[in-house]
Amino acid sequence: MKLRIVPFVLSAVATALLLFGGWMLYKQFAVVSPFQKSIGQVEGVASANAPTIDQDHVSVQVTLEPDAKLKDVYENIAKEGKDAIGNRELQLDITNAVPSGQLDKVWSSVLFDVAEAMEKKNYSEIPNALQKAAAANAGVRYETALDDNNVYITLKDDTSTKYVVLPRVPAQLEVSTYA
Repeated sequence: MKLRIVPFVLSAVATALLLFGGWMLYKQFAVVSPFQKSIGQVEGVASANAPTIDQDHVSVQVTLEPDAKLKDVYENIAKEGKDAIGNRELQLDITNAVPSGQLDKVWSSVLFDVAEAMEKKNYSEIPNALQKAAAANAGVRYETALDDNNVYITLKDDTSTKYVVLPRVPAQLEVSTYA
């Protein structure tokens, strides 16, 4: 029995195109498009771009409304996109959050205290540190929120906003048998 190479290769290529093309169409129209549409309907979101879905992360670019609550937006996006996100980490890229030099200065002044509070899991120290920094810098306001997974920090002044989402579970070092 003699196999013909050309029909065999063409058949294999056509099969691969159908399988991978079908998978890409499914991913675009059954997963990404409905997720993007639902993000645009979340309260506090002015606009959203198509999410980027990787192996470990789902990244979403959003523009928030001025009075948006970061925790509510994050939780609603996670709830609406539960099927698309799965067990991946949700990352928000907030496009209209361009902090001023003053907000960057305030954040860098409290960064050590916030990191220490996160490490010790003493989350009540975060608002205290932010309150001291806001009192020392006129016009700076802050909001904090907490849920089971993250700590949400919003710093505002008269012209700009800085949003920070900190995971409550830090990356754990794994023990290897090859160490």
